[in-house]
Amino acid sequence: MKGLHCTIMLLWLFSTTAAAEVGVTENTITFGMSNALSGPASGLGSGVKAGTLAYFEKINQQGGIHGRQINVISLDDGYEPDRAAKNAKRLIYTDKVFALVSFVGTPTSKAVVPEVNRAKIPYIGPFTGAEFLRNPANKNIFNIRASYFSETKKLVDHFINDLGYKKIAVFIQDDGYGAAGKAGVQRALRMRGLKIHAEGRYKRNTLDVEQGLNSIMAKKPDAVIMVGAYKACGAFIKMSHDKGFYPKFANISFVGTKKLIAELGDAGDGSYISQVMPNPDESTLKIIKDFKTDMQSYGVDNPYYTQLEGYLNAMVIVDALEQSGQYLTRDRFIGAMEGMKNKDFGGLKVNFSKSDRQGLDDVYLTQIQDGKALPIQTMK
Repeated sequence: MKGLHCTIMLLWLFSTTAAAEVGVTENTITFGMSNALSGPASGLGSGVKAGTLAYFEKINQQGGIHGRQINVISLDDGYEPDRAAKNAKRLIYTDKVFALVSFVGTPTSKAVVPEVNRAKIPYIGPFTGAEFLRNPANKNIFNIRASYFSETKKLVDHFINDLGYKKIAVFIQDDGYGAAGKAGVQRALRMRGLKIHAEGRYKRNTLDVEQGLNSIMAKKPDAVIMVGAYKACGAFIKMSHDKGFYPKFANISFVGTKKLIAELGDAGDGSYISQVMPNPDESTLKIIKDFKTDMQSYGVDNPYYTQLEGYLNAMVIVDALEQSGQYLTRDRFIGAMEGMKNKDFGGLKVNFSKSDRQGLDDVYLTQIQDGKALPIQTMK
């Protein structure tokens, strides 16, 4: 009888502890999201948000995870670090969410990570390739996408190996994001005994690009790798054409492909964009077919890269929630994420471990032609 009593008490304590996990109730799991829903980078935040919510909605309509519906509290930070940090504090300490998902940006993530570490809350799928989120490995952080180091290396390799260019300049946003991209270009060039040929900068959330453009034009580079948001990068390329300056232009994935193409119009043809997701128009992977169907059901026509990235974030989260079991805790969830080994998400293989906090490594090169970003292998 005494043994039975102890067993009942242990079961009661276990269930009470599980039910008491922050952000988890008997019927719901609540996530927090803060990203750019206003300002010059709003297309990025709204795109990632739509992809994330579309997949969660699909799962909720199927009954949720172990009987729980997924809720998301979404806030706008305008791609400003101070607002992102304030939002993170609200989500963590006031709204008491289970985890943070699909935040957008390097400077915003840098402002948020101290609170992530303080609260020991999972931070999943930030829309940035910054190295500080990857190395050293942080128990609370899981990056799905490839890094900016990988993206910039791919671009540098293409310019040098395939096009024979050596004079490579950078145009960067003057903050942590720009610095992260520049570091990747420097690293890739250093491996070949080269240095950045010229540099220009602009202030985040502005279109003040002319001074940076003039600095780069004076050095006459073969190519310019750009590390910025779509409105500023679009303004830079169009102004370059107005001034008769026509090097090869390249952007990394954060720029927002569809929004950049819209900004550029006819001026976009020939520009390169590195991608960390397969092409939504060209790929035959199962994830792309499911993605398009689910986004259409969610009310989004012609979804593209940013929505796909949010969609994959949600897929990975749902899998980890399922593997965590009925008694969901943050530790169980982190363990499930760390346990993903060559996990197949519709043709994309995701890997994590205690020392590896980046799920995917693939980078794809595209080039804008006739209003579309077309995949390239070796295009001259």
